[in-house]
Amino acid sequence: MAEGSLRDRLRKIEALIAGAATPGERDAAEAALERVRARLAEAARRDPPVEMAFSLPDPWAARLFVALCRRYGLRPYRYPRQKRATVMLRVPKGFAETVLWPEFTELEGVLRAHLAEVTERIIREAVHADTAEAEEVPAALPGR
Repeated sequence: MAEGSLRDRLRKIEALIAGAATPGERDAAEAALERVRARLAEAARRDPPVEMAFSLPDPWAARLFVALCRRYGLRPYRYPRQKRATVMLRVPKGFAETVLWPEFTELEGVLRAHLAEVTERIIREAVHADTAEAEEVPAALPGR
């Protein structure tokens, strides 16, 4: 998948989660983002921000999550000695659970699939064409 195509898929998912009605609303993506920001502001009025810790599976997921938080005007942080895969955030719990985390999981799945595809292609082209898993063999007999 080309990176431009990945960006298009990410935009479509973001627009879908933010409430866009049709895929043709590409020009309305900014308006959709503003609606989500407004939902965040409304959620903050009804549901005061609480400190939440997010443990992310790898550095790429952490980067994506931090960027997504910043897009919504949130300020991700870490305390000293926390792992880089841990991201702290003061956010209304309802917004985190209904908007931020679902959007992150969708985007992270697309990103993970893209990274796997690129990695597979690079290994196949630059190292060896056979990228199948290692063969499974029966366990060795004791004493051999």
